[in-house]
Amino acid sequence: MYVIRPAVISLLFPACLSISASAEKELNAFLRAPAYDKQRLYDNQRYPNVVVTTRGTVIAIWGNSGVAARRSEDGGESWGNPVSISGSGYNGGGAIVDSDSGDILTFVEDRQPPAPLTIYRSRDDGKSWKPEKTVIRKDINGNIPSMHMNEHGITLTHAPHKGRLLRASRFYAQKNGQEHWPQQYTNAIYSDDGGRTWETSSPFPEKGTGEAALVELADGRIYYNSRVHWPERPRNRRRREAWSLDGGETWQDWKIVNSLPDGDQGRPYGCMAGLTRIPSRKQDILIFSNLDTNASHRERITVWASFDGGKTWPVKRLVDAGRSGYSSLSVGRPNTSTAGWIYLHYEHDPFKGSYLARFNLSWILDGELTGDGEFPDLKNKQ
Repeated sequence: MYVIRPAVISLLFPACLSISASAEKELNAFLRAPAYDKQRLYDNQRYPNVVVTTRGTVIAIWGNSGVAARRSEDGGESWGNPVSISGSGYNGGGAIVDSDSGDILTFVEDRQPPAPLTIYRSRDDGKSWKPEKTVIRKDINGNIPSMHMNEHGITLTHAPHKGRLLRASRFYAQKNGQEHWPQQYTNAIYSDDGGRTWETSSPFPEKGTGEAALVELADGRIYYNSRVHWPERPRNRRRREAWSLDGGETWQDWKIVNSLPDGDQGRPYGCMAGLTRIPSRKQDILIFSNLDTNASHRERITVWASFDGGKTWPVKRLVDAGRSGYSSLSVGRPNTSTAGWIYLHYEHDPFKGSYLARFNLSWILDGELTGDGEFPDLKNKQ
């Protein structure tokens, strides 16, 4: 990374000074002294998501026999009691904070999908939730997507799709039986009217995929990272990725991510992963979470960091050596109590509850080098 002194920038490009200073402040918040802690959030059930609202409230969503949310208004120090979103149904993942309105959307399916869907909206920072009628249009194959069980969605920040809501989704075929895996594929849904109506993207270019995550990069491209659990596919224990140049409407240049595991490596069946991006305008720092084990059961939830928008993943750090499973990641917002924190909501021994771990980028940087790409000296280059 090349650093130009602010005094030089101010002489040549005065308008750039405030942008550079703001970008440096955003990243520096994540590079304070290494910090880590975790708390138990739920004691049964499954399916985590976590988001940070525009007001800086952390919301951890959970459940496969009714869906609930717990809120933290102090950056994750303490948590309120569960707030019911739906008395029945499955958390479909993909919760979205609309950065323009501040509304929060959650996706609840009636049962193990494919199943009818209800979207719940909160207009009061997650304190209460109401169901609403929503239109989700079919994809180019005539299929209605399922929401289950994808990483949280995002609000796009770049023209020409600024303000668009986007989240990963999937086509489940008839059901999740092995005989249907060859017909399944991931995709995405997007809304340009605040979540009242949704279009469905073209399919991810590889069949047998499901449970995906996406982020918007600094240049406006969308980076897409997906689970695969069809044993017939090559290197089926590794993640898949692709990119969108049109705000999530189509996907291209898919490939196998050889450096990222797709769940426990002792069996050819992947695992939902977390993905988020550090809010820096200087570079694309991505954080990924999944299991890092050669066992045939789910354990050792771990986080990886990329400093080039997902091209390489040079460092990883173990979060929990015990039994673990699905996971979701989110980052704090500037000028709130969440600034500088990364939040990981993960299953602890699936069906037995969840933990919320929070840490900063400095804590990850003290982890283990993977040998995949260059490891930047961020602390000394700020």
